[in-house]
Amino acid sequence: MTDLQLGLLVIGAVVVAAVLVYNRLQERAVRREAKRSFASEHPDVITGDTATRREPTLEPLPRRRDVPPDRQADPRVDYIIEVNGVPRTLLEQRFGGKALVDDSQVALQLVSRRGVVGEAELLEFRSQVETLAAGHGGSVSAPEMRAALDAAGELDRACAELDIQIALHVIGPSAPALPEGAPFKTTRRPDGLTLLLDVPRTPELAPSYDAMVRAARGLGGRLVDDNGNTLDERALGAIRAEVQAVGGRLAALGMEPGSPLALRLFS
Repeated sequence: MTDLQLGLLVIGAVVVAAVLVYNRLQERAVRREAKRSFASEHPDVITGDTATRREPTLEPLPRRRDVPPDRQADPRVDYIIEVNGVPRTLLEQRFGGKALVDDSQVALQLVSRRGVVGEAELLEFRSQVETLAAGHGGSVSAPEMRAALDAAGELDRACAELDIQIALHVIGPSAPALPEGAPFKTTRRPDGLTLLLDVPRTPELAPSYDAMVRAARGLGGRLVDDNGNTLDERALGAIRAEVQAVGGRLAALGMEPGSPLALRLFS
C-alpha cells in the first residue's frame, strides 16, 4: 500500500468518525428539545407510570358549584372513582363540597349546562384522589379518562338539542300579581311581564305549560312571542305540542323532565 493510499484511508476514517459524532450530538439535542416541548406536568395516570411521578398539591378543586346533598352518582353523568383503604370521613373532608362522596366512591360531575368538564380538571381531580389514597396506604380504581370524556361530550350534545325554554310575554298587563309556587318563572320587562318555562327542569310538562298559559291570559295584556307576534290559540297549541315532544325525547334518553338527573344535567 502506498503512502497516498494510506493517507486517503486515514482521512476517510476521520471524516466518518466526525460525521458519526456530529449526528450523535444532533440526536441528543433534538431529544432534549422534544422533552422540553412535550413533557407533562401531570403524572401519567392512564398508563400508571410512576417512575417519574410528580405528586400534585392538594389544592381546592375548581368546581363551579356545590354538590346537592341528595345527589346520587350516575356513571352517565359522573366520573366515579372507587377508593379503598381511606376513611369516608377523610374523603368527605377533602372532596365533599365539590364531588359526591358515597361510602368508598368519589364522583365528579362531568356534564352540566356549562358544558363538559375540561381534561385538565378531570386529570387534577383523579390525581388528587390518587395522592390522598397513596398517602394513607389505600388504592383507587377508575374508568379510562378519554372514554369518559368522549361519552360526556356525546351526552352534552344531546342535552344541548333539548335544552329549551318557553317564553310567553304579556304586554301591558292589568294584573301584575301571579300566584306563588307556580311551575314557571316570572320576570318584569319595561312593557309588561315574561313568563318562562324551563322544559328540562319542569315535571309534568303539559299541565305546567297549561298553567303558564292560563296565568298569562289572566294578566289581561297582549300575549306575544319573542318577536312580538301575537300568540293565538293555534300558536299556543303548536307550542304545547313541541313542549310535549321535547319532554318525550328527554324521557327516551332516561332524563325525565324535572327528575333529579335532569335537574343535575340542566343546572
